Amino acid sequence: MNSNLVNEITASQIRHDLPEFNSGDTVRVSVRIIEGNKSRIQNFEGVVIQRRGSGVSETFTVRKISSGIGVERTFPLNSPSIATITVVRRGKVRRNKIFYIRKRSGKSARIKEVL
Repeated sequence: MNSNLVNEITASQIRHDLPEFNSGDTVRVSVRIIEGNKSRIQNFEGVVIQRRGSGVSETFTVRKISSGIGVERTFPLNSPSIATITVVRRGKVRRNKIFYIRKRSGKSARIKEVL
């Protein structure tokens, strides 16, 4: 009874306007940033290294290299602060969580593209 009510309430909060993407895909996440009373959109582009959770609490982690330093950011999938998600390229990986990419750099950190 209670779990059915929870599912009904959370079903209205799930976003359906976002594209399908998986681990290994390169995505551009447009994030709304509010500074004072101004709002702007900042892009964060990198490789999706994991998707976890389900329903309204699903999250995904994006990793990029900025000035030679690896930067990872975890986003809630259904967050209203995400303006758009654009899939830049689709990658072919054999596993769901590609944490091994953290230890690699240069050519060994490349992911093959699915055409």
